[in-house]
Parts: sequence; C-alpha cells; structure tokens
Amino acid sequence: MRLGGRRTSSNIERQTGGGRGGFRIPGGLRGGRRGGGMPIPIPASGRGQLGCGSIALILIVFLVMSYLNGGLGNLGLTDGSGGPVGGGEVTRGEQAIQDETDRFVAQVLGSTEDRWSEIFAERGERYVPATLVFYDNRGSSGCGAADSAMGPFYCPADRKIYLDTSFFNQLRTELGAGGDFAQAYVVAHEVGHHIQTITGISADVRRQQQRASREEGNALQVRMELQADCYAGVWANRERDAMEPGDLEEGMRAAAAIGDDALQRAAQGYVVPESFTHGTSEQRQRWLRRGIESGDPAACDTFSARRL
Repeated sequence: MRLGGRRTSSNIERQTGGGRGGFRIPGGLRGGRRGGGMPIPIPASGRGQLGCGSIALILIVFLVMSYLNGGLGNLGLTDGSGGPVGGGEVTRGEQAIQDETDRFVAQVLGSTEDRWSEIFAERGERYVPATLVFYDNRGSSGCGAADSAMGPFYCPADRKIYLDTSFFNQLRTELGAGGDFAQAYVVAHEVGHHIQTITGISADVRRQQQRASREEGNALQVRMELQADCYAGVWANRERDAMEPGDLEEGMRAAAAIGDDALQRAAQGYVVPESFTHGTSEQRQRWLRRGIESGDPAACDTFSARRL
C-alpha cells in the first residue's frame, strides 16, 4: 500500500511504563466493556514466544480457555475495581512514533480520518476521529488494562484504539498473513468499531446483548465484527489509488487467518459455532470484500442480512 508522503494522524499516543494488575476472566460478551477487536492468534502446541517455563504454560492455558469462554477480543484486565490499571508516561503526536511500523499505522489512521470525514460530509455530518494508543506489552484503557495477549481492540468508553504492534509479527510469522495492507486492515477494522460507536450502533447492540442469552449475544457480536470488516473495506475502496497489486490478497489472507473457525481449529482441533464472536474466515473475507467492492457504508448492514 503506497502511503509514503501521506500525513500522519495527530491523534496518536504512546503509553510507556505500564502498571500493576492481574488477570480477570470476564463474564461474557454482555459485559459490554470493549467495543470489539481482533482476536489474537493462538499458537499451536510448542510454538509461540509467550514467555519462559511454567509462566508460558500458564499463559497459554489462560489464553486458550479465555478464547473458548468468550473470545480473546473481550478479555479485560482490571485493578479489581473495574477501572483502568496502571499509569506510566504518555507521549502524543510525532513523539509517539518510534519506528516505520508506527509511522505507517499513523498514516493509515490519518487516511481513515480523511476518508470517513468525506463520507460523513456527504450526509451533512461531521466525523470526530478516534485516538490510537501504542503500547508495549502492558497499558491501560478506559475499559480496563490493555495487554498484548488481547490483540488490538477499541474501547468505546474513551473512544480509543489500543495496539501493540507485535500483533503484526504474529499475523506474519504464525498465520502467514503479513503485508502492509494486512496491517492497514487491522487498523481500519478498529476504526470501524469507532464508526459504530459514534453512530449509535454499538450502544444499541449492547442493549440487545443485555437482554439476550449468551449464544444470542455472541451472534450479535459476530454481526458487529463483520460490519467493522465491511467498514474497513469501505475505507480501502476510497483509497484505491494507494492500493498495490497483491494488497487485496493480503487482506483476504488476514481476514481468513483470524476467523473464529480457523482460530478454534488451531486451538482445540474442532469448532463450536455457537461460541463464535467474530465470524468465520469465509464470512470475514466476504464482508471485507463487500466493503471494498461497494465503497458504501450502507452496504455493510450485517444486522439485516439473512446470510452472513
């Protein structure tokens, strides 16, 4: 993806020196703490770099069990009171950018701001952008602690995207889904959750989930995630001049790699459809492609779709 020379977003922060905190397994999707995110790749037995010795084993078991009990995109780490964990220093703007990966992410975010501002203006509205927060391993958010074990996520409470860019390395090395457009898709997907928040879709879905069974709540969450995929495609459609040969294939590989069925099959050897929270590989590819082909947010109404 050709974004060289593009502006970097000023809505960038970096957290350093994350604080204390412990693991908390949430009570399911209906907690509504996080607006959605990318499920983290679960390494196959004997792979991955999660730590050393027994700590690594404990963490792997925790991650797999958490995934099976509600989806890694919805994990929360808190200080026990439900509030954000930790502290540390925060830098903003250009000072938050440490390397070329950070700069590319900041350029993608700037591009989403420009394109979604145009889309909102077409209907007489003003787009208020999200802030993207870089952190390494541990951080804090308005939805609780941020931890690299969660994967990227969007927090509706503070309207910020949280990203440890080591997630991109996992996509490339563990799932074979590398490439700059794969990275851009991850960022644009999280921006899609921001769109859902500022348009009221997210709040409406959370209200429905409060009244729903766990399985029904999961099904609603799948529609949320697929719509965010479609919104990512809408952004890509509006940036066709920046697309390079092979970018679409990178996006499709990334979408397939993080489908619920693919992750569950890797984690446990079989799939449990009623526990899906992000959609299958095929569904994620379909809705990303639909956004890319249409360029129209109205084409992303997953909630009315009979077929996902």
